[in-house]
Amino acid sequence: MNVPQPVAAQTENESWAGVRYHISGELVPQLQVELGGTTVFFEHHVLLWKLPEVKIELRKMAGGVKRKIAGGDFFVTRAVGQGRVAFSRDAPGQMLAHHLKHGEGIDVREHQFVAATDDLEFTFELVKGMRNMLLGGSGFFIDKFRATHDDAIVWIHGNGNVMEVTLDHGEEIDVEPGGWLYKDPSVKLESRSAGLTAGLFGGGEKLTWNRFTGPGRVGIQTMFIDPAEARVDDQSAVQGAGAASMLRGLLQQ
Repeated sequence: MNVPQPVAAQTENESWAGVRYHISGELVPQLQVELGGTTVFFEHHVLLWKLPEVKIELRKMAGGVKRKIAGGDFFVTRAVGQGRVAFSRDAPGQMLAHHLKHGEGIDVREHQFVAATDDLEFTFELVKGMRNMLLGGSGFFIDKFRATHDDAIVWIHGNGNVMEVTLDHGEEIDVEPGGWLYKDPSVKLESRSAGLTAGLFGGGEKLTWNRFTGPGRVGIQTMFIDPAEARVDDQSAVQGAGAASMLRGLLQQ
């Protein structure tokens, strides 16, 4: 049985799908992309710096209305032209590049995608769950990237350190729900839970995990930052934080 192994954190002068890129920085890493004839799209808040000749424009997402209603983004942003552009997320961790050959794909946990070459097919799957609905959402997204036209790259940010395991056909691994980062489309994902008791007079507890079944790769991050907990955008959110925290504590029992 294979077990998760660390993924390399630094990449210099790497080229794939007509793009050269560099990943550097040990705490909050930077992804630097050299644009040539290839366009790169990204989430707008991850842009760190760019050269003036690089132009920025919006790209509307397929199914964006449904995603926006559920709390996701309606648009992604596109970098066009000659020059360099850099991205980072406001969290310690690792930046990873996934090289996709024509026909390959990767499934990524929501809010972990950083950037990708623009020739990808980018869709999503909404995974519903009682915990997400009770906390005011309708579930969480898995972003799906497919290299349907040519070779492509997807860059991902993992919180903390990133480990990867390759599962053989039928092999399984259980991962804490906040711990998984990405998976190959061939890997099956299921939510599992089990009741825990502490004797006749002990209170009941519940342990929940995600079970992954191979074949394929699974990426694991050692630290999880809940995007919903990080969003306190207005006074109403601040006022509701106490109630949400109490409800979250009850749901975790």
